[in-house]
Amino acid sequence: MLNRRFALAPLPRALLMGGLMVTTLHVEAQDGGVTDGELQSVVVTGTYAKNRRTVDSESPIDIIGARELQASGSTELATVLGRVLPSLNFPRPSGADASDAVRPAQLRGLSPDQVLVLVNGKRRHASAVVNVNGTQGRGSAPVDLNAIPLSAIDHIEVLRDGAAAQYGSDAIAGVINIILKKGASGGEVEAGFGEYQKHDGQQRSLRASAGLPLGEDGWVRLAVDAADRDPTNRAGADFRNPAEPLYGKVTQRFGDPKTKPAALFLNSQYRVNDDIDWYAFANYGQRDTSAAATWRTAYNGTALRSPLFPQGFLPLENSRSTDTSLVTGVRGEATGWRWDLSLNYGENEFKLNLDNTVNQDLGANSPTHFYAGRLKNSQTLVNFDIAKDFPVDAFSGPVTLALGTEYRKETYEIGAGDAASYSGTGAQGFSGFRPVNAGSNSRNNKSVYANVEAEITKQFSASGALRHERYSDFGNTTSAKGSARYAFNDALSLRATASSGFRAPSLAQQFYTITTTNFSVVNGINTPIETGTFAVGSAAATALGATPLKAEKARNYSLGLVAQPSRNWTTTVDAYRINIDDRIALSANMTLNQTLRNALAAQGILVGAGRYFTNAIDTRTTGVDVLSTYRWDTRAYGRFDFTGAYNHNKTDVEGVKANPAILTANGLTLIDRQTVNRLTVGSPKDKLSLTTDWSVNNWGLRAVVTRYGHFTVPQNNAALDQTYAQQWTLDVSGNVRLGKNWRLTAGVDNATNRYPDQVTSAGNLNTNGIYPYSGWAPNGFNGRYYYAKASYAW
Repeated sequence: MLNRRFALAPLPRALLMGGLMVTTLHVEAQDGGVTDGELQSVVVTGTYAKNRRTVDSESPIDIIGARELQASGSTELATVLGRVLPSLNFPRPSGADASDAVRPAQLRGLSPDQVLVLVNGKRRHASAVVNVNGTQGRGSAPVDLNAIPLSAIDHIEVLRDGAAAQYGSDAIAGVINIILKKGASGGEVEAGFGEYQKHDGQQRSLRASAGLPLGEDGWVRLAVDAADRDPTNRAGADFRNPAEPLYGKVTQRFGDPKTKPAALFLNSQYRVNDDIDWYAFANYGQRDTSAAATWRTAYNGTALRSPLFPQGFLPLENSRSTDTSLVTGVRGEATGWRWDLSLNYGENEFKLNLDNTVNQDLGANSPTHFYAGRLKNSQTLVNFDIAKDFPVDAFSGPVTLALGTEYRKETYEIGAGDAASYSGTGAQGFSGFRPVNAGSNSRNNKSVYANVEAEITKQFSASGALRHERYSDFGNTTSAKGSARYAFNDALSLRATASSGFRAPSLAQQFYTITTTNFSVVNGINTPIETGTFAVGSAAATALGATPLKAEKARNYSLGLVAQPSRNWTTTVDAYRINIDDRIALSANMTLNQTLRNALAAQGILVGAGRYFTNAIDTRTTGVDVLSTYRWDTRAYGRFDFTGAYNHNKTDVEGVKANPAILTANGLTLIDRQTVNRLTVGSPKDKLSLTTDWSVNNWGLRAVVTRYGHFTVPQNNAALDQTYAQQWTLDVSGNVRLGKNWRLTAGVDNATNRYPDQVTSAGNLNTNGIYPYSGWAPNGFNGRYYYAKASYAW
C-alpha cells in the first residue's frame, strides 16, 4: 500500500549507453510502501504477478508520485507529464480550432493515439475531438489527459513498451496508468494563483481531496479540481492593409485560450466478505474553452466584409468538453485464483458555439452567435480477469498464469449545428456540422488473452502474453509479447522485450466529416481555403480514391540495462525500436482542380480542397531512454535528490503507399511531403532534464533544467522548411511547511524567460508577423510564469 512518505522511486528507465548524456525525467514514487531511501517501488502495470518492483520489471516503468505532479505551476496533467517525462511531447497549438481546447500529447515521438491510457488499470475513453489542423498529432483522436484532475491522482505508472498483447489496441508507444488516491483517512485543500510576465494568462485554481469511511468495511475518496485561466496573447500588430480601421494594432489573439475546467473524481471500495471486494470509481468534468480563430479584416478586397463589424472581427470558438465515466466491479480470490469482473463506461461530448462572427452569405441579417454542432465518443466494456500463482519445484519462484476476456462497444456521433452555421460558406471561423455530416456509428470487439510470468531462477525471469481480438468492422488481429530479465548480480541486470501490436482505426477516423477554413501555401502565399474532411466510406472520399481503413500493425523491440550500485543510486538505459506498418494519416489538404470541384459539387459539396484518412505510411522509430537517480542524505545540510533523464528518438519513413490513380490523373498527391515529414522531424529528437530537490527541516527547494532539442516545421516546398533551435528552460520553486498542516509554495516556470525562434517571413508563413511563434514548440511560447500555492493537509 502507499504511505505518505517521500520515497524517490527509480523507475526502470535509462542510463548511459555509448556516451549518451543523462537527461530529463525526475521520477519520484510516493506512497510506495517501501522504506525511506530505497529507490524502488511495487508496480501493477504490465504484470499480473504480486509485489513486482520497478527494478525487477522486464520492461521500463516510470513511477511519478503525487508530490512531483504538483511540483510545477501547471494544473494540467498533460503539461506536467510533458515536463517530467523526457519521452513525452506536449506542444501548445493556437488557432487550430478544437485542438486549442483538447491538445494532443505524444510519447516517443509517435501519434497521440498510439499510447493507451488507463485509470486504476481500466481503459479510459478517448476524446471525441479529431485533430485535423496543422498541429502535431494531426489526424489523431486521443485521450484527453487534462480531463483527469491532479487532486485525484496518487501516482502514475508509465510503461514505456509495446503492450497490445496485454491491453489491446493503442498500446504501441506505451501505457499511462493513472492510479487514484485511496483510503478513508487524510485529505488536502490547495488554492493557487499564477500569472505570466506579460501580465496575462492569470490562473486561479482550487483543488481538494478527502477520504471518508463507507460503513465499517469500506471507504470513499472524493477529489475536486476547478480553475479559471485567462488567455495569453503573443500576436503581432497587423500592418497588412493601411486602409483597415485598426491598421497597426494587435487584432489577433494568439496563445493559450481562456479555459474554465472543473472536475469531480470518486474512488471507493467496500469489503463484502473475506474473499470479495466491491469497487467503483467515477468521474464527471467539464471544460469551457474560448479560443480565437483568425481575425477577419474589415475589408475583403475593397468591399466591406460585414456591416455588422465595420472594423473587422475576431471569431471566438466557445466549446464545452464534458467527460463522464463510471467503472464498477467485484474482485476477490477463490481456490487460489485472483479474479476481477468489471463494467466500464466512459464518454466525451464536445459542443461548439461561435460568437463574434458572421455568415457572410447572410449579409446584414446574419446572426453573430452560432451553434456549430457536437461530437460524442463513448465506450462500454465488460472485462473478466483471473490469475493464479503455481509453485514449480524447478523454479525459484511461482509461475503466474493469467487469463481474461473482454467485450467492448464503441460509438461515435456527430450532431448538426443550426442552419445559419453551415448554410452557404458557413460561419466565419468554423463552418458548422451539416445534417449530411450527422449520424451515429458503432462497432464492437471481443478479445481473449493469456499471460504467463515466471521467476525461473533468482537471476532469470521471463514472461509471455498473447491476445486475440475480433472487431465487427475490420476483422481479427492477434498480438504477442515476450520479455526476459537476467540479473548478473544485485547491482546489474539486463532486460529485453519483443512484441507485436496493433491500433484499430478509431471510429472518429472512419466517420469524421466537416468543412472548415484551412490555410495552405498556394503560389508561395499562405491562403485560406474551404476544405472538406470526408468520411472514408463516403461518396466524396471514394471520388478522390479512398479505400477502407485497416489496423496499424506494430513490432516493438527493447533492450535495457539496470544498474543499482547502492540503495541510493539507480541508473537505467533502455534502447528501443518500433516498426509500424499502415500508419493511419490524414491526407494532405488537396487543392482541387475544377474537374474535381465539379464532381463534388454534383454531390452538393462546395469546397476548394479535400482530405480523408488513409493507411499510407510505414515508419521505423528508434531511440533510447536514460534515467539516473541519486539520493544524498547529509546530517547538517538536509537531503538532496538528483535526477538526470534523457530521451532520444528518430523516426524514419520506410514506405509510402502508391498514390490513387484518380489523384495522379489530376496532378494531386494524397500523402505530400509535409504529411510525411511531420512524422519524422516535427517533434524534438532529444529532450534532457536535470533535477535537484533539496529538503531540510520544514524547507524545500527544487530546480529543473530542461533542454528541448531542435525540431522542423516542414512545408511542401522544402525551401520554406524552418528548423527551430534547441531551447533551454529553468523551473525553480520553494516551499515551507508551517506547523503540522500548512504548506506554502512559490515558484517560477521558465525562469529564464526563453521563447522559441520566431516564425520565418518566407512564404508569409508568419502572416506579416501576426503569428510570430510556432504552435509546434514543445514548451509553448508564453514566457516566464510566476505562481504561488497554499495548501492545508490533514
